[in-house]
Amino acid sequence: MNTEGSSAEKALRVGIAGLGAIGKAVAERLIQGMPGLRLSAIATRSTAAAEQFLGERRARATLTDLAGLPPLCDVIVEALPASAFDAVAEPALRAGRTLVVISVGALLTRPGLEEVAARHGGRIVVPTGALLGLDAVQAAAQGEIHSVRMVTRKPPRGLAGAPYIVAHKISLDGLGAPLKVFEGTARDAVVGFPANVNVVAALSLAGIGPDRTVIEIWADPALERNHHAISVDSDSASFSMEIANIPSENPKTGRITALSVIAALSKLQAPISVGT
Repeated sequence: MNTEGSSAEKALRVGIAGLGAIGKAVAERLIQGMPGLRLSAIATRSTAAAEQFLGERRARATLTDLAGLPPLCDVIVEALPASAFDAVAEPALRAGRTLVVISVGALLTRPGLEEVAARHGGRIVVPTGALLGLDAVQAAAQGEIHSVRMVTRKPPRGLAGAPYIVAHKISLDGLGAPLKVFEGTARDAVVGFPANVNVVAALSLAGIGPDRTVIEIWADPALERNHHAISVDSDSASFSMEIANIPSENPKTGRITALSVIAALSKLQAPISVGT
């Protein structure tokens, strides 16, 4: 009996949309081997770069465009710029696939995706990402949460080019002290900073929603890491959490984000799942 072959047949086929810092890290781990999962396909704008990536690792995966992912995959990891989200999200869910979302902020402006997933047997998975403690927030939300506040501090280069920064002509060059560049709701934050604060979108989905979750965003020239501090007050507990993430090769994204995706993938087929 060929147990290796039967095991491979049962493995979930994982496709990756986007081969930037997060996509590469996830692909690398899949190539190294994850129980019950195998890298099936990659969609990226640079086929040559993807071929080189796979060739250097002596790995195989089908290279396709975003529209070609659903027929080849059971699970699709969205690791794209927020502007490309629509090209992969709804088609994946209409095909009944599991969509692992990095551009979490996009979910706040597309509430209909949950209905699409439910109607077609798809599923949306939101990894914890560069945050922490979402289990505690989800648990508290089973009772009554009074308030959720988040303070994000990043090196100025991690906020450069954000639509809110550009629209309000905020200069981040030569800062000599921390500068608060935004304070408002999670809903407004993900519009103004689509590549920078997906974490607050995940926090709002776990807790009291995007209109009651408040965030401050600071550009801090003294920092080398991305800092997120959360405070929650509820009828079951009051708690605060803080994390300082090492940026990846993309200064807008922490290294732990890709690891969070890998952890979320590993739970899909795991015989034991830890955490809410």
